[in-house]
Amino acid sequence: MNLLPPEIEPQILPLVEALTKTGLVQTFSSCAGHFAPNEQQLRDRNHAEVRFLPAPGIAIGQVETVLGNWLIQFKQQHGIFPVQLIGYKLLTPVDETVDITFVLELRPFNRFDPPVTKRNDIDRAIGQCRDAICCRSAVAVLPPDGTSRNGPSE
Repeated sequence: MNLLPPEIEPQILPLVEALTKTGLVQTFSSCAGHFAPNEQQLRDRNHAEVRFLPAPGIAIGQVETVLGNWLIQFKQQHGIFPVQLIGYKLLTPVDETVDITFVLELRPFNRFDPPVTKRNDIDRAIGQCRDAICCRSAVAVLPPDGTSRNGPSE
């Protein structure tokens, strides 16, 4: 069964699929990045990203731990040049509550590179990130209590 919507941009699809296949997260938003001057809008589109939530039954601490593992694996294998992989927990106020979203972002290290260079670098990094997630998910040991190295997060 395919849980992914059909309108996902083809360049980011391998990363969205890899994240979904872990069973740890549910993706809900993605962007492959848009680097040409005519593709720019008010918001910064000079990066690729996937936004996700913990899958049902998965603690926030487990997602924090595995996200950290993916970032470390990617940096150890590929460094931060020409693409920096960044992961973070985004807190967004909604009415009287705060929504928690996780973001995995691929950002060109040199913002002055030509658009075609950025596109090629990001596309290559998407594949590298997918591989790090697939590899790391197969061997990742997540604490059953949902704690990370920094203690409980919920």
